[in-house]
Amino acid sequence: MIRWFTALLLLVSVHATAAIDTYEFQDEETRQRFQQLTEELRCPKCQNQNLADSNSPIAKDLRHEVYRMLGEGETDAQIADFMVARYGEFVLYKPRKDLSTYLLWYGPFALLLVGVVVVFVMTRRKSSGAKTDDKPALDESQRQQLNSLLDQDTDK
Repeated sequence: MIRWFTALLLLVSVHATAAIDTYEFQDEETRQRFQQLTEELRCPKCQNQNLADSNSPIAKDLRHEVYRMLGEGETDAQIADFMVARYGEFVLYKPRKDLSTYLLWYGPFALLLVGVVVVFVMTRRKSSGAKTDDKPALDESQRQQLNSLLDQDTDK
């Protein structure tokens, strides 16, 4: 019985350590580039994790692909282009600035600017409208007529 329990523990521990990727790099700069790329690229399956944090099989394959491409001397931009060509812009945490993403990048600022302009125009109209809506003062005959009407009303 103890043998089976020990064998089961060994199998579980071997399985737990099998998911850890170990890569040997040419130099420290390549290792840092690998870490930066795997943190900036999103796992296509997990959607809310980067390649470095994800344990999914596709993330493991993509980490290996990044490692292979770095070993072949490709630049970060070439690696990102490869991933975008394969999985779309979604794989990038920071979408690129191009014609299709201008609204995403600059839309909030444009909306804020429109809001500021609308508030400014409305307050200017309201303040200038109050001045033009003032009624002219009554002349003496109109004032006497108004007083007589008010006196009649108070007499009743």
